[in-house]
Amino acid sequence: MIYGIGTDLCDIRRITATLARKGDRFAEKVLGPSEIQVFRARRTRVESRGISYLATRFSAKEAFSKAIGLGMHMPMTWRACEILNLPSGKPEIRLHGELARWFSARGLVAHVTVTDEADHAASFVVVETQPLPPEAAP
Repeated sequence: MIYGIGTDLCDIRRITATLARKGDRFAEKVLGPSEIQVFRARRTRVESRGISYLATRFSAKEAFSKAIGLGMHMPMTWRACEILNLPSGKPEIRLHGELARWFSARGLVAHVTVTDEADHAASFVVVETQPLPPEAAP
C-alpha cells in the first residue's frame, strides 16, 4: 500500500550559484558521507557532472521528505538520507540514525528515480508499507 509520493524539480543553475556563494559547505550540508565522496570524485573529473550529482541528490531528498510527510523536519535531515547507486546504476535510498529508526518502525520501503538535463534535475519517490508477513497477519 502506498504511504506517500513525492516529486521535486531542481534548477541546476541555482545549485551552481549556491556553490559559488557558499563553497563546499553547501555540498557538505546536503550530502551524506558516501555521497560527498562521489560528488568530489565526479566534480574533479568534470565540474558539471559533480554539480548535476549534487542537484539530483538535493532533488531526491526533497522528494523523499515529501513522500514521508515530514518535509525537512526531524528526524528528516539532509545528511541522514543518502541517495546512492547500486552497481547496476539503480539509485536507492539509504537512511541513517534516527531517520532510519523512524522509517523502519513504520515498516516502510522507498523507491527513487532521478534524472537530469542541462538545467534541471528531477526526482520521484514512492514510499510504501511493507506487507505483513503471514505469521503477523491477524
